[in-house]
Amino acid sequence: MEFTGQTAIVTGAARGFGRAIARRLARGGARIVVADINLPGAEKTVALIRKDGGEALAAQADVASAASVEAMVKAALGTFDGRVDILVNNAAIWTLVPTEELSETDWDRMVDVNMKGVFLCCKAVIPIMKRQKRGHIVNIASIATRTGGTFAGLHYVASKGGVLAMTKKLGKELGQYGIVVNGVNPGTSQTEMTATWDPTIIEGIIRNTPLGRTVTPEDIADTVAFLASDAARFVHGETVEVNGGILCD
Repeated sequence: MEFTGQTAIVTGAARGFGRAIARRLARGGARIVVADINLPGAEKTVALIRKDGGEALAAQADVASAASVEAMVKAALGTFDGRVDILVNNAAIWTLVPTEELSETDWDRMVDVNMKGVFLCCKAVIPIMKRQKRGHIVNIASIATRTGGTFAGLHYVASKGGVLAMTKKLGKELGQYGIVVNGVNPGTSQTEMTATWDPTIIEGIIRNTPLGRTVTPEDIADTVAFLASDAARFVHGETVEVNGGILCD
């Protein structure tokens, strides 16, 4: 996919899916704002992009804070010619807590990061994309929205369900301005987020996946690159399932 001259913001890009997405878009020529609350991790992603010959900026950002998001976008505009062409809302947190043990504080933090963060980032870039009369927004949700989250808490499933709903609403609202909005529902991946899981859980998932493995960050990165490109110019308001067929009926 060709992204030369475009600026992309990727949240949660210090590791995992976000790092792979940032590197994939950079290989296509995009200039990347690597945004994460973990600044050293973001800087490592930037170093990898630059090693590959790409352009990137590390921005420390808490997507649950409007002020932090606005500062991130301001840094993007000031560094890369006043443009934001692509926004990938990937930043997220995850925990598995039985509902009766779930605290209000835990609920609020999960929803603030996973769902409000998408809202704040979109709100910040929509005026820019409207002026440009083009843009791509890709929201990363989760297979948990389809399965009910066997290995995730109610707060996580609800927050990612909200991301799916926002993807639909944003699609209805923004298409008229040339802004294309889509989502990705990743299946289970062996990343830092799942590193503490019992290996038998992963083995069971692989056995039940027709393509015989878990999702890789590169699988998600390639899907995002497609959705952020002109190749997906008439794909809008959709969420693409990337799970190796585990939901095949």
